[in-house]
Amino acid sequence: MPAEKPRILVVDDEPKLIRLVTEVLSATGFSVLTATSGEQAVEMAAVAQPDLVLLDIILADDTDGYEVARRIREFSDLPIIMLTAKARESDVVRGFDSGADDYLTKPFSSKELLARVRAVLHRSSRETTSPSAARVVCGPLQIDLARYRVLRDGAEVHLTRTEFELLRELALHPGQVLLHGQLLTAVWGPEYRDDLDYLRAYIRYLRRKLERDPAKPELIQTVHGVGYMLDCPPE
Repeated sequence: MPAEKPRILVVDDEPKLIRLVTEVLSATGFSVLTATSGEQAVEMAAVAQPDLVLLDIILADDTDGYEVARRIREFSDLPIIMLTAKARESDVVRGFDSGADDYLTKPFSSKELLARVRAVLHRSSRETTSPSAARVVCGPLQIDLARYRVLRDGAEVHLTRTEFELLRELALHPGQVLLHGQLLTAVWGPEYRDDLDYLRAYIRYLRRKLERDPAKPELIQTVHGVGYMLDCPPE
């Protein structure tokens, strides 16, 4: 039997953009679902369970893309790419805070759209097990690489898939400085190796969830101008 086509939910209130994106994705082997409002998007994400959501920030109803992403994150970790006419760092960070995995600034080319969709789908389907370690202990942290579980002082901490992938990469190299480009390539893909905003934002998220005092991190250390390191105390 042929493999089932990945299903993409496109959420936008502009008919021309929906038509364009649908044509590009369909011609490349994807199955496309569409929604024109925030409420419809949340319902379809829950019922249809697509493989990825392309979500415009500005929608016609009272529910914007940020709110839609937050509501989807309450019940699903499915990948979300934000579509935005805004390219300011504050808007990008707000999208990440809402649960987005990536963003695409309008207007965008068909090539860029497909590259982002494929990269995010690849990250979401990637296995997290490692032949070198299935479980990493780092001070108060217990990181189960096979089960996507993280405990801090015995209490489970919920991480998004992207947050876990970043922590996993650091945990597989404890005490070793990983360069910005190394982390971006390993977690997001080679086409993201210069997007430092992605990395800085997700390091902030991990510190909020894992550090006793995120302003004075003890575990995830910054090596200024170089990269980051998971600093595990001796057992």
